[in-house]
Amino acid sequence: MNADKLLDEISGRKPGILGENGFLRFAVLLPLVDMDGEIHVLFEVRASHLRRQPGEVCFPGGKMDKGDPDEKHCAIRETTEELGIFENDIQKVIPLDYMVSAYGTIIYPFVGIIANTEDMRPNEDEVGEIFTVPLSFFLNTKPDIHTIHYHVKPEDGFPFDLIVGGENYKWQTRQMDEYFYHYDGKVIWGLTARVLLHFIDLIKNK
Repeated sequence: MNADKLLDEISGRKPGILGENGFLRFAVLLPLVDMDGEIHVLFEVRASHLRRQPGEVCFPGGKMDKGDPDEKHCAIRETTEELGIFENDIQKVIPLDYMVSAYGTIIYPFVGIIANTEDMRPNEDEVGEIFTVPLSFFLNTKPDIHTIHYHVKPEDGFPFDLIVGGENYKWQTRQMDEYFYHYDGKVIWGLTARVLLHFIDLIKNK
């Protein structure tokens, strides 16, 4: 096989994320609702009995199932299950930028409109409460920013003798900004705040 034929075999493929098959994939929905003629953002508070992140503010969403044909379907499915609404209650769902986290996950955020909030029945197994915040608050309020510093810690028995520099190798370290919004006693931070800020930036840039 020559080089031309070799490259022909892989030409035309759509590039993905290197190693993505080993990543967990999640999808979330940033829900917009109309309240008295004003746009609000709807949030969930995770149920206090949950093992993972109990009591934290989040958007509806979750891990992709094998039955989900794509990320958008996952975001809609999880939203219907968590908020107790029907699929046709969710309208105009569009993708936002996706995120590859440092924890081996890919998060696919979407934004959409929930047209019917009157019949909403949140799933008590997952949702402690729901609340809304006027979109205008986020348009006019900058989040607090705090920085997290990540450090590399090789495992015991790491083969330092195989790399130049050995135990004195200059590992690259990184940092990440965390955003915090405060509204009516609620703290919105982490991935939720990051997705929210991205959405707000898109609106302002348009």
